[in-house]
Amino acid sequence: MNVTQAVKQYVSKMIESSGPGMKVLVMDKETTSIVSMVYTQSEILQKEVYLFERIDSQSRENMKHLKAICFLRPTKDNVEYLIQELRRPKYSVYFIYFSNVISKSEVKALAEADEQEVVAEVQEFYGDFIAVNPHLFSLNIVGCARGRAWDPALLSRTTQGLTSLLLALKKCPMIRYQHSSDMAKRLAESVKQIITKEYELFDFRKTEVPPLLLIVDRSDDAVTPLLNQWTYQAMVHELLGLNNNRIDLSRVPGVSKELREVVLSAESDDFYASNLYLNFGEIGTNIKNLMEDFQKKKPKGQQKLESIADMKAFVDNYPQFKKMSGTVSKHVTVVGELSRLVSERSLMEVSELEQELACQSDHSSAQQNVSRLLQNPKLNELDAARLVMLYALRYEKHSSNNLPALMKELHRKGVSESYGRMVQAVVEYGGKRVRGTDLINPNDAVAITKQFFKGLKGVENVYTQHQPLLQETLDQLIKGRLKDSQYPYLGPSTLRDRPQDIVVFVIGGATYEEAQSVYSLNRSTPGVRVVLGGTTIHNTKSFLDEVMAATTPGRGAERSQGSGRPASRR
Repeated sequence: MNVTQAVKQYVSKMIESSGPGMKVLVMDKETTSIVSMVYTQSEILQKEVYLFERIDSQSRENMKHLKAICFLRPTKDNVEYLIQELRRPKYSVYFIYFSNVISKSEVKALAEADEQEVVAEVQEFYGDFIAVNPHLFSLNIVGCARGRAWDPALLSRTTQGLTSLLLALKKCPMIRYQHSSDMAKRLAESVKQIITKEYELFDFRKTEVPPLLLIVDRSDDAVTPLLNQWTYQAMVHELLGLNNNRIDLSRVPGVSKELREVVLSAESDDFYASNLYLNFGEIGTNIKNLMEDFQKKKPKGQQKLESIADMKAFVDNYPQFKKMSGTVSKHVTVVGELSRLVSERSLMEVSELEQELACQSDHSSAQQNVSRLLQNPKLNELDAARLVMLYALRYEKHSSNNLPALMKELHRKGVSESYGRMVQAVVEYGGKRVRGTDLINPNDAVAITKQFFKGLKGVENVYTQHQPLLQETLDQLIKGRLKDSQYPYLGPSTLRDRPQDIVVFVIGGATYEEAQSVYSLNRSTPGVRVVLGGTTIHNTKSFLDEVMAATTPGRGAERSQGSGRPASRR
């Protein structure tokens, strides 16, 4: 159940199947992202792929000495591009791989266009999703809902992504869905329809306990995506934005040209892989150790190169030094910028109050603390609004709810009207009327544990009390206690044993906090393997885009990576 490995194997198989010789890799916008998440350009270059092209590029030259490996989504546009390509081929031979199911009629149209007989192979390789971490995948869709219903094109794209994931992992699952969400039921039915239609593809070896697909709705827990995060990957996404493993650092004061955009990939960066889930203080200590290690290994300026052996040793070691130097400068820049933003925006204080709002039940204290922090001139619009959003969700039905007064304070602070509208939209999106489970139980006696983070200067005493609702849901599921009334099976179920292979999918987007919960659960529960996916992976800004798309009449998808159409079997 490793989604990164599944996509890597597909890409390797594509390149190896074409045999020795120089190759060009032809992709579309989405498959470019899919491949770049699991392989660096230099790794692919080592496999004799010397050129990367887009199928929709008008400026590609004829290069008959190259073999073409085409990895494309089976969309109408891509099939049309291929037909045009095969009528006037630019390369000597074509190996065509679709990331999902393609219809017989489209394969026939391609065969008819191949008059010069340049196509050596057409296959389906089911890598139609973004592999973020080994246990985490995304479809890069923000704004999948129109009100409480699917955008039809995005339901189709989500179904394709999810069925492709199941095929890549070789799972034919039982399906459970969140009963309170019509969107969850609709997606469950749509996935089931494909599994039934493509029964031959899903005819995998039966296991004693069948795998399980659990479909949930983001609106059941609108609190998690609003919280500041304190582990490395989550913090980078929240404060800097992590888009297909890339971070834009161009606004960082004094940043060097080569560090304006950096890639953070656990596949190619050992430091990042080791620190993904560590807290900010620990990362500070580890950065310090990394720098000290680099200083020890760095070639001395006056190093004597007196013999051929000396020169050879230097040349052999130089790439390693260069790579280490790049790793050090990249992470020092990223962590330095995180630290600057934490200080500039008073995020320690903000986060402490966020945790209090999410986990405690003292209304009087919460209101006073929100009101007090809104007076802080360091508080930016987003942080001010998110505190009021958390208060609005937490104390929505409280007898002394004083949201209007806090809204006035936001206005006095000069927070824009658009953020004011977002406060109401968040309650409409994820308030008590919508939720299927009791996200907030005022009777809970919450045991508060303060975790002291020490390491980087100025980073101490950060609260991390909050646990996402998904963590409790999965815990109940694994123990066999998840209520059928809240999460019914689609169709009859004989499953009574605790599930072992679980794919959980969040309509409306997952978060890195939830991904960390799944990572911890996989490590602490032998025999259970969980993979988490979502229409996207949210930070607060993208979540608010999701909320506004769902609650603003006539507003469709904010951003997606294309929709495509329902695919069928060749």
